[in-house]
This record gives sequence, structure tokens and C-alpha cells, in this order.
Amino acid sequence: MRGTRTTSGKPLPRKQRVLNRGYLYTRKDEKVKNPEVTLMDMDSAIISYFDEVIQPSVDDNGENTKVPIMYASPERWKAIKRDGFMRDKKRQIITPVIAYRRTSIEKDQSIPQDKLDANNPNIFYTFEKKFSQENRYDNFSQQIGLLPQREYYNVMLPDYVTLQYDFIIWTSYIEQMNKIVERVVYSDGAYWGHPDKMRFRTSIDTFTDATEVSDTERIVRTNFTVTLRGYLLPKGNFDHRSTTQKFLTPKKVIFGAETDVAVTNNVGIAGQFTGEAPDDVSVFSKPSEGDLGVSTANPIVFNQGTGVTLTPDGVEFDGGSRVDLTIAIGQPVETTSNVVFNAVSASSLVLGSTTFKDQQITGSQSILGSLTTTGDLTINSDTTVNGTLTVRELHTEFVSASIIFASGSTIFGDTADDTHQFSGSVQMSGSLSLNNYEVTEISNDTGLTDSSATALVTENAIRGYVTDQVSTPNTYLRKQFFKTSTSITAPSTASFTAVTASAPTGLTATSKNDFVFFINGQYMEHDALTIQQAGSTFLLKVDNASIGYDLETDDEILAIGKFNS
Repeated sequence: MRGTRTTSGKPLPRKQRVLNRGYLYTRKDEKVKNPEVTLMDMDSAIISYFDEVIQPSVDDNGENTKVPIMYASPERWKAIKRDGFMRDKKRQIITPVIAYRRTSIEKDQSIPQDKLDANNPNIFYTFEKKFSQENRYDNFSQQIGLLPQREYYNVMLPDYVTLQYDFIIWTSYIEQMNKIVERVVYSDGAYWGHPDKMRFRTSIDTFTDATEVSDTERIVRTNFTVTLRGYLLPKGNFDHRSTTQKFLTPKKVIFGAETDVAVTNNVGIAGQFTGEAPDDVSVFSKPSEGDLGVSTANPIVFNQGTGVTLTPDGVEFDGGSRVDLTIAIGQPVETTSNVVFNAVSASSLVLGSTTFKDQQITGSQSILGSLTTTGDLTINSDTTVNGTLTVRELHTEFVSASIIFASGSTIFGDTADDTHQFSGSVQMSGSLSLNNYEVTEISNDTGLTDSSATALVTENAIRGYVTDQVSTPNTYLRKQFFKTSTSITAPSTASFTAVTASAPTGLTATSKNDFVFFINGQYMEHDALTIQQAGSTFLLKVDNASIGYDLETDDEILAIGKFNS
């Protein structure tokens, strides 16, 4: 929606109308497009830089092999962190390969900017389109007085952000890893991205190397973090304005002159030009001294008013002669004078740093004598009394208080529903009585062997006692293990090398409800599943008609639940 109407021709509400006609130029045939920089552009810039500039490669059996780079999805990254490597569908470890993911986005506070209004920014970068059909300069335009029409574009300033990426490189040999790391290190501090597109400055943190060797496989892994300083610029902001604004200069400017009264020469009246003038009465010679003055059709009369004295009073002025007029008031009003008024009415009175306004005094007050009030006195700030405060009745609402007693007892409140709040620590000596129950100590006995009726136990004592009481049911309830299918028999059976944990006496027997299954990262409905323990093999059987698909040999099924290990 642009302008004042929708695509259907219905008028827009007034709040949604774009009143600035500078926004309404047609842009359909222009080569100047709205710039757009998104998070996907910055993610893609990394892949482009690796493919076009770094070009990682390794020597494998006498052949130079290009190292692929891929953006890891959350599911794939979780599998990488769990296993420490990547596998293909045939469960083979993929080497060499580079995987990365974006871990954080943060506003770059080192480049602050205030757009005043994010949806209607007021800070732009302005550039001029140099050559077009409209701004050409030719002989015909020069003859008829046409100026080249210049095109200006305002481009919204972007939001600068700092992005963090985690990288992992896998190879089979250290020599291969060294070659890749050398290329990446050399690119530290460069502007990453496609050479013909947007590029972003990056920096690389410390590299961490690790080598894992098993009976059948050997993996060399290197981790590092990349910091990318990017910027975000949406294609259009939220009030349907584009990120660029087009402005055109006028091609011709015409100045005209108009007069309401004809000018005649040599009028010879005070206040008008006199002297010799040519036949063209629009041109006058410089008037001589004394030819300029003021003339009035009716005289102006100056009369004094309340509190103001005129000397002389009631004099008339018609411009024919000079009048000296003195204006005075009853007393001096300089900043150093003592001004006296019978009464003053005002909305506020400011005396130094103190303001008196509508039954309110703002500022600090020092009372050197006594203070007597016949009404209520409310003080909204601190009050210090250096002498004795004598009151007939005292009502307090304590935020904080400190009272010192030489001896005796203290009673807080008069009913059981009173609330007393303390901030800070409370130090007590003696016993504590709560609703006629006496508390004599705080016990830290982890065995609770004292069986005291007057002791409160600590968190450490309860934790130690509960830990000693852990039984078989607690161990069973804590079991929660992950298993991946070892084989799949199409179309409906998946096998796991696992043993189901047996529920102890008193708990419900272990069933399929104690497990959750995922196929290729997608949740599998329980209603279409059954489980079976066959020796050391855990079987998952699928009702194909109910679940809507068949199992395939290359599917990956993940089970989470109560296995023995």
C-alpha cells in the first residue's frame, strides 16, 4: 500500500497515507533499486569467501580435493557436538569438511547512531545519479533555458551488528589440517564475502586442535570462532516506505514581479521619492536628504494610562513636527531596585532556588525561628531535628528505623495480622517462640538423629538425609538414555542394541510411554508404535497404515527413554 489508496482503489485511513509526494515517484523502470542486507547475506558471505577466495583444498592420494563448507542446522550441530564428527547416510565419517553456524547477534555499540524514529528514519546518506535521460545537457535545453534535472537518492543508514560464528574443520591427517588453517589464518582481518557483492570485516579467535584415534578411524579436528562486523538494512520499513527516497530538482525556475499600486515620478509629498526620474517610472534616482519622512492622514494621540505617566500627555503627532515623549512608571524596576506591590497574583513565585506554587514549596528551607502551623504539614523529603521533637500522638510508616533501648521489652504490633518487614540481618540471642512453639537451635545434623522437637534443620541437613535415603525407585526414575537404531528392516521394524530398564516394585511397569522416538529428526506418534525386548535387542515396530509411511534402510531413528545404560 502506497500513497492514499489501496491496490483495489479504496482510500487508505489518514494515519496510513504518505503525504510527502517525494515518496510517490514511480520506480518501476529505474535501475536504482532498494538496497537490502539481511542475516542470510552475511551467512552466505562466509560460504562465498571460502569458495571464491580461501578455496580450501587438501591432497588426498595424489589428487587435489576441494574441501566443502556447509552451514550446520540445529539438528546437525547437535549431532556434531554429541559425536564429535559428521557422518553421511552410510554412517561413514565425512572428511575433509568445514561446518559452521551462527551463535549470537549483538548490536555494535562502537558505532552508535540515533535515527530518531526507526520506522521513519531521519538520518540518510545522499548520493546523486550522474547520468540519465532526464539530466543530460544539450544545446536545445540551453536555448530554451532548461537546466539539467538532477536525481538525488536518500539511502537509510543501516544498523551495525556483531555476529559470532563457530567453525569446525575435520581432516584425516595433520598435514591436510595445516594447509587449511594456514589459508584461514591469512584471511584474519579481511573483508569476507563475494568479491562482486557486499563484504564484511571479520576477525578470528584462537584455534583449538584435537586428534582422535580409534581402532578403525582417525580424525583431526580444529575449532575456531569468527567475529563478523555486519550491518542490517531491510528491504522496506514497517510503514511501507522503501529504504531509498528519490528527489528531483526543478528543470526551470521563473521569478515574476507584481505591483498593486502604480508608481509615479516626482510626487513631491513627504515620505515619497522625489527628484528627477526617467520616462520609465519603475526606476528612481537616489532621494536627497530630507525627502524621506512620515505622513499620516489622521493624527496619532498618545494618552497616559494606569500606572504609566506620559510627558507631555495627550500630545498629537501627524508627522509635521518632532515630538519628544517621556514614558515613566511609579517606581524603579531595575534588578537592583526594591520593588513594592500592594498585592501580587501569579501562578508561581520563584525566590532564588525556591519555588512557591499552588500550596507547594519546592527547594530547601532554613527556618531560623519557630514554625507554627494551623493545618497539616506534609514533608516529602528528609527532615533532620537537632533538638527535641515533642508530639502528642505519633503515627509512623517505617521504611527503615533504628531504636535503642537501655532495658525493657519491645512489642511490635497489636494484632496477629500485622506485618513487620526487616531488611538486612537479624541477630538474636535466646530462644524464639512462634505461635507458642519454642525454637531453641538451628540443627545441621545430616542424620537427624537428635529427634529434637525444638530444632530447625538446615538445607544441608535435609540434603544429607535425603541422599542417604536414596533407593532403587529413585535410581530408576533418573534413568534417561539416548539410543540410535543399529539397523532397519523395511518396512516397519527398527532394531536397537539396548536393554529396557525394569520398573521396581511399586512403580508402573515400563512401556512405550516411557520412550520418545524421532525419525530423521521428526517426532513419531505413539499410537502407531509398539516396542519389544528380544534378548539384548530392543525392537520398535511401526503400524505403517496408521503412521502413513514405511521405514527405509537409510533412515535414522533416535530413541530417548528408560534404558539400562
